[in-house]
Amino acid sequence: MKLGLVINPMAGIGGAVGLKGSDGREIVEQALHKGALPRAQERALAALSRFRDCVPGTVFTAAGSMGQDVLDKAGIETEVVYSPASQNTTANDTRNAVYALCEKSIDLLLFAGGDGTARDVLDALKQHGSDEKLTVIGIPAGCKIHSAVYAVTPAQAGELVAGLIEGQLLSVKSAEVMDLDEDAFRAGQVKASCYGYMHVPVDEQRMQAMKQGGVDTESLVLQDIAADFIDNMQDDVLYLIGSGTTTAALMESLGLDNTLLGIDAIFNGELVASDLAEQDILSLLDEEAYTSVKIVVTAIGGQGHVFGRGNQQFSPAVIRRVGSDNIVIVATRNKLRSLEGRPLRVDTGDTELDAELAGMKQIITGYEQRTLYRINGS
Repeated sequence: MKLGLVINPMAGIGGAVGLKGSDGREIVEQALHKGALPRAQERALAALSRFRDCVPGTVFTAAGSMGQDVLDKAGIETEVVYSPASQNTTANDTRNAVYALCEKSIDLLLFAGGDGTARDVLDALKQHGSDEKLTVIGIPAGCKIHSAVYAVTPAQAGELVAGLIEGQLLSVKSAEVMDLDEDAFRAGQVKASCYGYMHVPVDEQRMQAMKQGGVDTESLVLQDIAADFIDNMQDDVLYLIGSGTTTAALMESLGLDNTLLGIDAIFNGELVASDLAEQDILSLLDEEAYTSVKIVVTAIGGQGHVFGRGNQQFSPAVIRRVGSDNIVIVATRNKLRSLEGRPLRVDTGDTELDAELAGMKQIITGYEQRTLYRINGS
């Protein structure tokens, strides 16, 4: 099997610093200025570690940070088919690299990035005429990953590749490439559209479903969840409220302004900070006034991710500081039903932390109502 790999090295760089995306050079520069660190190569390496011992020969890739560096680190032989003109890679570099890989008649394309990267990959496949025949697997490394062409975690992307190399029989299906209007996203509006389709392996456990979005119509259920949460709020505790419409209902019931797609902080019923980046949160945790802290999050409908999708501000450093016992999860029962028995997921980028967060957890699903539900790590 001929395998190709391409990495968008800047994918996800805007997440931890609260920029809600990484598309465009201006946003990348803002993220770097805020001290963000690229993590796409680290996540690609997590995938490679699952199949490096069974690679059938050379892997075709792009030079430097777009694939070659990670493959070298994993001890996998490479053939470079594209070299970017600069270390500051662009969407054009992704498209050119994918086109060059298609010219090598690869059987499987592995790529690391987010929804913007998936669009660039699809553009190149269409240009080459390979969009109807080439199988792809996405390694989740972006800020917003609504598309159904990504594995649930980097490790599971690698497991899928290992299975294919070893001859496991997997069907393929057309899966949606979704993308958001990032400008609208930063303004608190979710405007997602289907950009096209790519072929991915059929594996309900390892490949993620398309995100189910929109406003939850279960307004009474949300009010019940909010009432339960508010009744159980404690004095002198800093609450870090995650993104999503379910957590937005909590803020609305408290009469506080909410960053729908960001992280807000509440202390003794007052909003003390809005739209926090990772470093902002860590700075708050350093303040003497906030000796007790809780993280409040919900699950993404249809996908089930609690951490690692759209809330990278809750980094491993933040979660470890707060502690796994101080995480509150809220979700409607219909949101849990939409998973059709699949577990909730955590994909923080720290496999040890993911394992610590895994297990059966109580989810607030109504007033004085808790649902026990399983969380799986990476």
